Amino acid sequence: MNVLEVNGLCKSYRNFALKEITFSVPEGCIAGFIGVNGAGKTTTLRSILGLARPSAGQIRVFGLDMAKDAKEIKDRIGVVFDDGQFYMELTLKEMKNVLAPAYSSWSEQDFAGWLDRFALLPGQRICELSKGMRMKFALALALSHKAELLLMDEPTSGLDPLIREEFLHVLTDYMEQGGKGVLFSTHITSDLDKVADMLIMIDRGRIVFQEEKDALMDSYRIVKGDPALLDDETRRLFMKLEENGFVFTGITKEADYVMRRMPGVLLERAAVEDIMLANLSGAEAAEKQRGA
Repeated sequence: MNVLEVNGLCKSYRNFALKEITFSVPEGCIAGFIGVNGAGKTTTLRSILGLARPSAGQIRVFGLDMAKDAKEIKDRIGVVFDDGQFYMELTLKEMKNVLAPAYSSWSEQDFAGWLDRFALLPGQRICELSKGMRMKFALALALSHKAELLLMDEPTSGLDPLIREEFLHVLTDYMEQGGKGVLFSTHITSDLDKVADMLIMIDRGRIVFQEEKDALMDSYRIVKGDPALLDDETRRLFMKLEENGFVFTGITKEADYVMRRMPGVLLERAAVEDIMLANLSGAEAAEKQRGA
């Protein structure tokens, strides 16, 4: 079962457009939504939430149509955005009192428990919190109304490694409850190496791929070797290639053929960031070729 389905989503601005965005998030899945800044991650999330009105497409959450069942859907979604979207002069308790009545399953006990876990005090003013503490507060709010789907936009951006690690532990604990889903937009791809089950990449308003993370990472390899092994044929085996006078470094999806064609090269497993950059390079190369 999919907790989120996006089909043919389009949204246009003066200098940017989402173009036929289609992907899904299965139940029990943490889906990493990756792409460089400006690729369309935030616009997609805002469109899913109804904060930006799409020009075309359908969004279904828990099998319900967002266009028809928005109130019921939003009651079951938790949202964590990078900018927090809080009234900064309010205390945590006052901000909670503004938001809690919107949710039918709000739990004061859960909220108190999350504040305690995150070492937050109800009387603290939001403007006095560090960015990391504000993100913890946003997560506490999202998890205190029995949310079944978390939508998160750059939640770990600008946070120190210790707070990011704690944030990721909370996500894994949340998923262990069962019946949940997460769409996690970020450009800090090392976080997704640790927790993501699936990766969805967007670039210039288009979906590049949606694949199970482990299978995706098994299909890419970093290759290092003697530049003398490079010629017109072998260069075409790489999506991204860097070279100097002593060694070349490339990323390929054709590792078996590379090993046969280029004996002596070293192969390493690619990280999520390597895969994202390889696909960006491949897209740029294809665009140049079309324009030639």
